[in-house]
Amino acid sequence: MTTSSAAPYAPPALAARARTSALHGFPALLSLVALVAVFVISVVNQPGILSVTGLTLMLMSAVPLVFAAQAQMLIMSVGDIDLGIGALIGLVTVIAATLLRESPLLGIAMLTAIVVVYALLGLIVQKRKVPSIIVTLGMSFVWLGIGLQILPTPGGATPDWLTAIGRWRPEGVPSPLIFIAIATIIGWYLSRQSRAGSRLRALGSNQATLEKAGWSLTRTRVLAYVLAAILIVISGLLLASQTRSGDINSASNFTLMTIAAVVLGGGNFSGGRALPIGATLGAVTLGLITVLLSLMSLSSSLQSAAQGAIVLAVLAGRVVTERLAR
Repeated sequence: MTTSSAAPYAPPALAARARTSALHGFPALLSLVALVAVFVISVVNQPGILSVTGLTLMLMSAVPLVFAAQAQMLIMSVGDIDLGIGALIGLVTVIAATLLRESPLLGIAMLTAIVVVYALLGLIVQKRKVPSIIVTLGMSFVWLGIGLQILPTPGGATPDWLTAIGRWRPEGVPSPLIFIAIATIIGWYLSRQSRAGSRLRALGSNQATLEKAGWSLTRTRVLAYVLAAILIVISGLLLASQTRSGDINSASNFTLMTIAAVVLGGGNFSGGRALPIGATLGAVTLGLITVLLSLMSLSSSLQSAAQGAIVLAVLAGRVVTERLAR
């Protein structure tokens, strides 16, 4: 008598769901591999990084970028793109280094007004069907103009409480790791665990279903912009706490870097997907690339070109990996 063994039968729906989960996991895995590779190369060039002080200095610049990447992830989850993040973060540093110190109530009022303006931007995009890239790009010039009006040249000084945040160094643990973890947890809760996150992803992937479920498309998009604005303000405050001054151009490269971080971490431009851990890994990787290029003593004119080439190579690797997975 012979026995034959057959592979367990998997229903088509379950098999398709497993393949989808695997595809979603590949980009995050790829960004993790890229992060480890950049970190190892950095350690080889500068062994002193393997200490609490070394890790703190190396990861410090990635903290504001991670919060900004989480904000961009929320915007991209509904199918939009924010091209004004860099200019707005720069404006927040200006407000922090001037108004928050000299007139705290006025400074808080301006930061609150930023959130209100973002709610209006979401309303315009949804109601008037104006592309988000046009609205946010136009607002980037508004943020730039306001920042230059308040502080034409870099300077000012942040309040003592904000400076204390930038100087905070817990015993035995690099402080940037704590801030990065907090940003990731916030992004994870907002996008993956809350009802709001489900609505945001549904708005980006299947608006008809969201509308049939009784949810307002306008309120959902406005909510995405409001949550993103809050994270952007936090990012700007953290950047100001590190520089202890204000500069409207201090985060000019954040716009493209946040988009690259989200895509590197598994996001897409069509919406419907929000991967906070992937966005964090992508942001930290890009931050470490900047540090690595500085350690290699490349001239400033070559650093931007090298950073762009590395990002393109990693993103190309994601495309190839996803195709192989399919």
